[in-house]
Amino acid sequence: MNDAHLHMVVNHFPIIGTIFGLGILIAGIFFKNSVIKNVAYVIFVVAAIFSAVSMATGEGAEEIAEKLPSVTDQIIHEHEEMAEKLAIVLYALGLVSLIGLYLNFKNHAKANLISYLAVGLAVAAV
Repeated sequence: MNDAHLHMVVNHFPIIGTIFGLGILIAGIFFKNSVIKNVAYVIFVVAAIFSAVSMATGEGAEEIAEKLPSVTDQIIHEHEEMAEKLAIVLYALGLVSLIGLYLNFKNHAKANLISYLAVGLAVAAV
């Protein structure tokens, strides 16, 4: 499996995972259930990890995609710019999610604040 194949395998989860995670986190906030929130946090952390893998394999995929007749340098450049912006938001969301997991396990008073911050980041990512 080359970088292009791996890129195609992993690059969908950060997007789809963030959408599902956002819905799950909103449900967790609505039902005031920290277990549901923790599920969303784990999904966000996995999405951030897959985003890092996707970014790492992007250059190899670019080299193969450049050889395709319908792919221009401008399309690749726009794709890369959007991916870099999304990756930054997902890395921040993953970090906030780790903090949220920790605070939920400790039953900390600031856990709800972190969940709203995570919703904001997830909305920005989506």
